[in-house]
Amino acid sequence: MDVIKALGERREIGEITAKEDGKKVSIAGWLYDKRELGKLIFLVLRDISGEIQITGFKGETQDSIFEGMKGINRESVLVIHGRVKKSEKAPGGREINPDFIEVIAKADENLPIDTSDFSKTELPKRLDYRFLDFHRKRTRAIFTIQHVISHSFREHFYQRGFIEMQPPCIIGAASEGGTELFPVQYFEKKAYLAQSPQLYKQMLACSMEKTFMITPVWRAEKHNTTRHINEIRQMDIEMAFADQMHIMKHLEEVIIAIVKRVTEECRDELDLLGVKLKIPKAIYLSYIEALKKVGGTFGEDFTPEQERNLCEIYKGDLVFTHSWPSSIKPFYIMPQGGDKDAELSEGFDALYGGVEICSGGQRIHIPELLIERLKVKGLNPKNFKAYIDSFRYGAPFHSGWSIGLERLTQIICGLDTIKEATMFPRDRDRLTP
Repeated sequence: MDVIKALGERREIGEITAKEDGKKVSIAGWLYDKRELGKLIFLVLRDISGEIQITGFKGETQDSIFEGMKGINRESVLVIHGRVKKSEKAPGGREINPDFIEVIAKADENLPIDTSDFSKTELPKRLDYRFLDFHRKRTRAIFTIQHVISHSFREHFYQRGFIEMQPPCIIGAASEGGTELFPVQYFEKKAYLAQSPQLYKQMLACSMEKTFMITPVWRAEKHNTTRHINEIRQMDIEMAFADQMHIMKHLEEVIIAIVKRVTEECRDELDLLGVKLKIPKAIYLSYIEALKKVGGTFGEDFTPEQERNLCEIYKGDLVFTHSWPSSIKPFYIMPQGGDKDAELSEGFDALYGGVEICSGGQRIHIPELLIERLKVKGLNPKNFKAYIDSFRYGAPFHSGWSIGLERLTQIICGLDTIKEATMFPRDRDRLTP
């Protein structure tokens, strides 16, 4: 049989049902499992839509096909043409009796990692062979959910008139201050990988009013925790004519929309991961109110333990802590009342699943105040001249926030480490694959 023709007529495995008993079909996929029982050989073929059993009977299946089935290694890519047969014992209640099998990509006999559902291969080695790790049902479930998260985010803000933007990933100065930047040589100049799209999304919001994006950012902190990586995908929005309370409402609505969509579209994936999601409610607390509930010192960030404790009080819900001290928020967060000496700011954080998933707030749109705040933070206003000047020509007050896609995936999927929620993680030690 012509392989090209068979592929042209290919059906997705998930489309084939036992009701098609007797119908001839062509399928293609990866060999997930193989069992030999004397006069019977069972192959389990997998594609993105599901699995199906291929059954060879000695004396009934053509001899060359039956013998050929014995020598196929797991994860080899096959094209199969055959007849659907109803079978109560087969997965999904159907199997295929093959008339034609072609190995179009042979896998080596000894796989470097276990790709089964019960794999005990440790995560570092699985990440070394990530291209094979994607063959595991659990891994595919995680990234199916992540796909729904990002798609839901985009769709939510498309429907609300936000403009998607693509900010630059190479910048000339720190976006948020600090020294945790990756330097790059940019022709004769020194540049950096962007640690945030912050400054650029503000510029757009001040002209096009509402913007959102999903963009990579890089942070050069030398950490090694279960919730940090050094290259992140951020889901950001920025909006003109909005204060911190207004912008928090948008975060509340999109998180609820994402979780609802995941529960509706990813039931099988959640079951596979052993996750039971509830649609969260939003809890709003001032920074001072939150301190009273979990302890801590005014002017300091919450510790990871305090974040977990606060989430435990409001189990499964989205917890906002707003009106943080200006001293621990970035230079671009508006002090309350626009007073450069104000103790509190228009900045907030959001906690979900025991960790911080978002920070944001109202931005400073007044050039003179922005210069003052840069100096307070020990930054040179000259390095931010283009940014400051962008607010000299009719900039409205505006607000925004950012969510880490991988961290939200980690929380929704109930994963032990953010690296499992990252297709190709980058940390202090990993630059490949």
